[in-house]
Amino acid sequence: MDREEAEIILSSAGGVADGEFPLLEAAIACAIHEAPARDAGAAREVANLGVERLTQRLKRESPEEAIAETMAGDLGLSGDLLTLEDPANADVVSVATRRCGLAVALGVFYLHAARRCGLTVHGVDFPGHFLLRIETEEGPLALDPFSEGRVVLPSELTRRALHAGLTPNVADRLDRLMAPVSDRGVLLRLQNVIFAQASAAGDFTRAERAAQRRALLDPSDHRPWLDVAAAREGQGALAGALEALQKATVLDGGAALAARAQRERVRLRLN
Repeated sequence: MDREEAEIILSSAGGVADGEFPLLEAAIACAIHEAPARDAGAAREVANLGVERLTQRLKRESPEEAIAETMAGDLGLSGDLLTLEDPANADVVSVATRRCGLAVALGVFYLHAARRCGLTVHGVDFPGHFLLRIETEEGPLALDPFSEGRVVLPSELTRRALHAGLTPNVADRLDRLMAPVSDRGVLLRLQNVIFAQASAAGDFTRAERAAQRRALLDPSDHRPWLDVAAAREGQGALAGALEALQKATVLDGGAALAARAQRERVRLRLN
């Protein structure tokens, strides 16, 4: 798969309903789009092994225990505590090889296995740290894929929410803290992380690719094009930035004042 083929897959994924979103294949396409000419076999192998092992464990273990033991124990997937900013941590092909990465990248493998085994598991767009929500007979539980799939207690969720800057009245609302997001939202969060890391490092070419992937995955959203514009401006590609800002303005019906102001500023620089 090359970058053009990856874009075709992402564009196709962007056109399907949330319930039909191909999370694993779209995540692999994102990884190949970032670094083409690689074999994605390792990612598929890990994903398939996860389904196989989880199927067996569910025969004798509770869902939350089975998925944690499968992904962290059998497959050895865990968070990278030493080199958190390494770009490989956000790349599911690299994560499959290294068996470590960011919580949201690890979560792709958790979600794929859970779906195939009939479990009800969703991503949770928790502030500052991606989590998973698994439905059990006792009610929903939060799992942390970065910490070997361990259960996160409600008190710990509240503590984390307060630490992330949420107000106490919000941090105590577990229904809001554990609100599920779509698989598309999971992959969009991963691309947002890549964009933020690349922008902070001054790697605007990589930041542009991440924003472009978001635009393909969610074609009705104007915000990825604002980030494409910012990344292109960072590279000095002002004409390209202006083009991206025009796309953002068209998508939101011209309602975004910030987009129009940014477009005017870039246009003046171009002249």
